Amino acid sequence: MIMLAYSLVCLIFGTTFLAIKIGVDAGAPPFFSAGLRFFLAGAVLFLWMAVKGKASFSLLLRKEMLITGAALTFGTFSALYWAEQYVSSGLAAVLSATGPMMILLMQTAFLRQKAPSYSMYGCIIGFTGVLLLVLPSLVVDISPLWLIGCVVVLIGECCYAAGAIYSKKVTTAFSGVSPVALNAAQMMYGGALLFILSLATENVHPEVLLSFKTAGSLLYLTVIGSMVGHTLFYWLVARTNPVFPSTWLYISPPIAVGVGFLFYDEAVTWITLLGVFTIIAGTVLVNAGALKQLLFKKPSSPPVLPKDAA
Repeated sequence: MIMLAYSLVCLIFGTTFLAIKIGVDAGAPPFFSAGLRFFLAGAVLFLWMAVKGKASFSLLLRKEMLITGAALTFGTFSALYWAEQYVSSGLAAVLSATGPMMILLMQTAFLRQKAPSYSMYGCIIGFTGVLLLVLPSLVVDISPLWLIGCVVVLIGECCYAAGAIYSKKVTTAFSGVSPVALNAAQMMYGGALLFILSLATENVHPEVLLSFKTAGSLLYLTVIGSMVGHTLFYWLVARTNPVFPSTWLYISPPIAVGVGFLFYDEAVTWITLLGVFTIIAGTVLVNAGALKQLLFKKPSSPPVLPKDAA
């Protein structure tokens, strides 16, 4: 079940960078569309869990949900949506691939958790593979906004890393609550914060959201990207560790290349294939310890999770 969920996360998240780019290029306000995506997805999931008796509305009053939403949803996606106005979706994917490395560095620097040397080498190898895969096809226009966009994505990844680490503590503290409900609550808070930012910085014209491209992008990102993808990601964090599910950031570029080759006749060079194999090697190496435990060891006391958490 863990490997199936991880595969679905990689497949879903591998397509979201382009979906965001399509919506932003079509004129959708970045902060408003991001807020609408996450608040709607979170509200639907939370109400569904509440109807099933798996979530209490008192959960929305907990500060842990606000903190997680501020880091994991608001910080990460306000940066990504804004930056994709000025950088390509491929470059955004490259910069976002620093997430697992930042998690390891934060765990080492702030939590005093010594990371195995092979995990650090795996992060470097995986990121090198992403560069090999994407950079040859990038058309880079060096400008102040381009440079600022790159920096903003990296800042968002710092928020992502902090949120992933903190969410592990939250799922432990709320071990009796479904990760689906926890994820829905933090998405609602993140979406609400994005709405506040949009109100302060954007002029929203509703007719823009009714076009085919913006509506299609929003629908896909809300239902598939958030309701399905982020719920699976949150569940994986609860069952494994913050690093393992975050390595989808290394798998998403190969998925994008495969989709382009199959459906849009995009060229695949030997550098592309080298990048794909390098990414896979880095992903396996950074997760060598976790994969060994998952594949060859039977945990004696698995965490207590609701039966419908998956």
